[in-house]
Amino acid sequence: MQALRLSKGAGPGTAHANRQFQFHLWRTLVQKTASAKWSGGIKDGKGFISTQTGVLNEAPYGFKSRFEEGPGTNPEELIGAAHAGCFTMALSLQLEMAGMKAESLETKSTVTLDKDGDGFTITACQLDLKAKIPGADKAAFDKAAQAAKEGCPVSKLFAGNAKITLNAELVS
Repeated sequence: MQALRLSKGAGPGTAHANRQFQFHLWRTLVQKTASAKWSGGIKDGKGFISTQTGVLNEAPYGFKSRFEEGPGTNPEELIGAAHAGCFTMALSLQLEMAGMKAESLETKSTVTLDKDGDGFTITACQLDLKAKIPGADKAAFDKAAQAAKEGCPVSKLFAGNAKITLNAELVS
């Protein structure tokens, strides 16, 4: 079993308005599983994706859902969902550390798959954020958004492999 404790306290070099958070993990390793099944050829085949939590359970995917407008999901869409979710959670933490609390954060992630020689490569991920944060300072918000972009584990997975861009907008 994993225990997680979130403690607040002023740290060295922080202003009184800022809060530092320290995560204390007694077991730091997190492993989540997902699985895929495939039958048939690349264009006429079909696949199913499932996740450990059951949120996806035999969700269909295939060539048409990836490269055309067919039903089902695809790896790029799932990567985009993971990146949007991870970034948004990381931003929530960064905002709280800066003394802000979001009323709402909405992130859209656009993953670009380009032809690369005989294969394909994910070359970019665009994060588009609309944030509603009462009383937010724009500079502090921008700093928190940038820190979340760089610190989110999915962004780190992309680092050096795909260009990550962020368009962060404060809305009223």
